[in-house]
Amino acid sequence: MTDQRSPAGTENGAYVRFQSPAPNRRGHHSGLFALANGLARDGRLSDDDHTWWRAANARCEATYADPSSVDPSCYDPRTNPGARAWFRTDATHLVALARGYLDLLDRYGVAWEELRTDDPGLVVYADDVQVVAVPRPPNRTRQGAVRAT
Repeated sequence: MTDQRSPAGTENGAYVRFQSPAPNRRGHHSGLFALANGLARDGRLSDDDHTWWRAANARCEATYADPSSVDPSCYDPRTNPGARAWFRTDATHLVALARGYLDLLDRYGVAWEELRTDDPGLVVYADDVQVVAVPRPPNRTRQGAVRAT
């Protein structure tokens, strides 16, 4: 299990993402909610954890917008390849709620990592607590200039 809650040099990023450290079969790093939902879908949660997971998901659905409900194209692989969600670090109530999901993953030995950045990529959806962004090519800066290596 990986627990990287504050990778070196990134403690103060404006955005945070919790994801699997290894890509899935499609080459994507599953996010926090997908990892937790996978545990439930596979029937791996205890009765108490399943009850907590359902209540936490209901709280999220009632409190926060689902980006794909607002803009169905935000995760479209042709339009926005590799788009991924990031929480705004100043949305402390959402980040605190995420910690409960991380604890759930830890209890079941599901590896995860925390990423922080000031530049999540090309933002294709934004609200007051989160953004969905397409990652920039690794050799490009925000302005598109090639980085020296």
